[in-house]
Amino acid sequence: MAAVVSPCDKICTVHPATGLCVGCGRSLHEIERWLSYSDAERAHVMAELPARLEAMRAAPARA
Repeated sequence: MAAVVSPCDKICTVHPATGLCVGCGRSLHEIERWLSYSDAERAHVMAELPARLEAMRAAPARA
């Protein structure tokens, strides 16, 4: 069985304006469901993460 690839880098803090993890860029829903996602679903999320993290860095910190 292949290992499940995860973008988690153990910086588990939610950005107040975006609702995304500041470490990996995933939503809480995605983090919760990660192990049940198919390889295709994980690949789709992984492809979106760089843009999400960049946008989050540009977003104001308050909601």
